Amino acid sequence: MPFRFVHTADLHLDSPLRSLALKNPELAELVRGATRTALAGIVDLCLAENVDALLIAGDLYDGSQTSMNTALYLASELRRLEAAGIRVFVIRGNHDSQSTVTRELTLPANVHVFSGHAKPVQAKTLADGREVYIHGIGFANPHAPESLLPSFQAPIADAVNIGMLHTSLAGTPGHDPYAPCSVAELMRHGFDYWALGHVHLRQIHSEKPLIVMPGMPQGRDINEAGPKSVTLATVGDDGSLEHQERAIGQAVFERVPIDLDGAQDWRQMLDRAAETLSSLRNRTPAGHLILRISLTGATSLAWKLRRDPDFLLAELSGMAAGLGGCWIEKIDVHCRGLEGAGALSGPDPVEELAALIHSDVLPSHAFRQEAEAMLDELLQQLPRELREILASDQAAAARLVETIAAAGSDDVLAHLHGSEREAAR
Repeated sequence: MPFRFVHTADLHLDSPLRSLALKNPELAELVRGATRTALAGIVDLCLAENVDALLIAGDLYDGSQTSMNTALYLASELRRLEAAGIRVFVIRGNHDSQSTVTRELTLPANVHVFSGHAKPVQAKTLADGREVYIHGIGFANPHAPESLLPSFQAPIADAVNIGMLHTSLAGTPGHDPYAPCSVAELMRHGFDYWALGHVHLRQIHSEKPLIVMPGMPQGRDINEAGPKSVTLATVGDDGSLEHQERAIGQAVFERVPIDLDGAQDWRQMLDRAAETLSSLRNRTPAGHLILRISLTGATSLAWKLRRDPDFLLAELSGMAAGLGGCWIEKIDVHCRGLEGAGALSGPDPVEELAALIHSDVLPSHAFRQEAEAMLDELLQQLPRELREILASDQAAAARLVETIAAAGSDDVLAHLHGSEREAAR
């Protein structure tokens, strides 16, 4: 009989709500419970596929915010696997090490949590007599600046060897360095499969040996957009390895551009939005689709779209709701006006003001200095996690100031532009 297992990582159970844009209480509650839904979906997959084991390569929890209620939910799901005779192998990731319940919770007997000593565990004997061993290592420390690879034993001879490691590999944008090592080093170690975790984007780094970063099974905000999944792997009776990607996340975030170039009225805008949203919803099998819409192009509606953001959001949200399980998280308006569209007789004072703002005010050192000081004061009032998301370094803070200043000035000009057009009628 082959050895079949599901490989996942980075569930971040009950992760706190990260997006400030989720003003809809129903949507916020949906996202808040999505990680639990993902865990239940993984367990359902294990049961449906009758696998031998579930491998969780770190970050089950989400740091110090984890409650005992979260841990008890985890234990209840793992007991479903215990009842079916499915074993669970777990390594701790950097977020797990910050959780107090990691040390307090008693997990079911089918769960093996690897410690800092990478002692292999026999998982199965194949039809040809070869044994399958799982090697894993996890430290109870949120920081691992050095490679953990030297702590692993050599592969067991005449056996199938599967390693579990929570690692940033050679480094990935948006992820803290953790147990760094290279793909080449993993390949040289001699294991047949590396079950990795830590990086939230799925990637197959090598087919032989098979080195898999499964990505997270459920995104938590727009920066973790796209369908999420786990890996279903099979070790054949001859020792061969096969793998499949299986979709898990039931709440998928997506960025959606809608081109309004040349749109003349509100109806044309709605028609283009309806076509784009309907097409995307039909292509997305997940139960819930959460969208950040970006409106682009040159249109005479540019000022109105900026002037009436709440009405725009209500219109498109109603349209999305009609598609079933489709939500609008936020709408960004990047449209520009048509030259001469609805121009007043004589010079347009709003257009002249706009030119002055964009050419002289926004680029000026004095304005940037004052804006950056205001942003810094605001950031100091926020939790560390939000500061890292909004402005992780000085360059990111400068970009944020530029974005906010440009968007804010365009919104003010849109209101002035609209008021002037109304007065001219």
